[in-house]
Amino acid sequence: MIKTQLEAALIVGKVLTGASLTAVLQTAKHNNLTLSSQQRGAIQDLSYGVLRFYGQLDALLDQLLKKSLKDMRLRYLLLVGLYQLQYSKSPPHAVVNHAVSAARLLKSGKGTQGLVNAVLRNFLRRREVLQNEVMKNDVARYSHPQWWIDKLRRQYPRNYQAILNANNQRPSMTLRVNQQKIDVDEYQRLLEESGLGTQLIWNGAIRLTKPVNVQGLPGFTAGLVTVQDAGAQLAARLLDVHDGMRVLDACAAPGGKSTHLLETANMALTVLDNDSERLVRLTQNLDRIKVKAMQLVCGDAAQPAQWWDGKLFDRILADVPCSASGVVCRHPDIKWLRRESDLLQFSKNQLKILNALWPILNKGGKLLYATCSVFAEENGLQIEAFLSQHSDARQLTLTQAEMIEGQLLPDSQHNGFFYALLQKS
Repeated sequence: MIKTQLEAALIVGKVLTGASLTAVLQTAKHNNLTLSSQQRGAIQDLSYGVLRFYGQLDALLDQLLKKSLKDMRLRYLLLVGLYQLQYSKSPPHAVVNHAVSAARLLKSGKGTQGLVNAVLRNFLRRREVLQNEVMKNDVARYSHPQWWIDKLRRQYPRNYQAILNANNQRPSMTLRVNQQKIDVDEYQRLLEESGLGTQLIWNGAIRLTKPVNVQGLPGFTAGLVTVQDAGAQLAARLLDVHDGMRVLDACAAPGGKSTHLLETANMALTVLDNDSERLVRLTQNLDRIKVKAMQLVCGDAAQPAQWWDGKLFDRILADVPCSASGVVCRHPDIKWLRRESDLLQFSKNQLKILNALWPILNKGGKLLYATCSVFAEENGLQIEAFLSQHSDARQLTLTQAEMIEGQLLPDSQHNGFFYALLQKS
């Protein structure tokens, strides 16, 4: 546990100073080849957990410390220890003892081991009092930045608490069945015969009771199934694609929606992304599903002149870059890395992409605008701005019961997404 605590503390520190959790974990995996798979799993769990509840843990630590620490690594180690004492099943004495040993490895100076021991034991003695005190503060209660809480409270006065609480839950593992190869009921039986508990959500999405390694999924390598959030699975259906259509999937990597489109109809699909490395991963997904896109293009969706062949598209999926505020349960670092000012830049880029893609859509064609955000600036307000500038565009009504005016709010079964279907006259 000593190694896992220490490594998790270093990872948390890198994230809180601006790095992506996914990138840091990937680097740590390559740099620590001596760690077992079990240790890597524990490090990931601790890192995610601390960032999920950082607002609360940070407030608790402020109550426990008499003065600021010179070595921030020590602070991150204490956050890891507090997370374990608060949320894990590890024996408290083991958590404290190992944290003290980890502090020694940091070589932060005289007295650090005693400090770690005192702080964590003090928490165990005063847990209830401390908890009641810090929970008076919004950031500690919801473990989100104050600006984020305030914005959701204004935009979703009835739902903001449910959204914030859903963001702090562990994400479910949801599957999309390739219905070209096997029907949903049959695949669900295969899962249950393999000892995996399942729940059918909606639109054919299957939620696993407990997450498993993808290699443990029946027929995964044969392309029978793909891991994809239930909310993300709406895109292919909402785009209303039919055989023979010419379709563009803009901003496509890593390809979950691309492969889903190819499973729904026999189309001529152009897959576009501005990152060549992500296109490689997308190609791997296409190969596993055993489907082929007509064309894979590395290019900027906001600059069609650089890659478009001049032939209009019947359907366009514009899954635009966004704040990712709807997928926080899967990426808890997002809420601490984002700034409110980022929304303006995202919004400008999104409108630029929409304006660039609209001219290459055929008359009568449809464009599905999609984000994994819950903020109105990137969603409803964005579409209002676009419609005010394009008299040949009209927004079609989406009938998905779980959505409110195109907005799917995060809950225990899916992430948060926004969809707007636009038709060209």
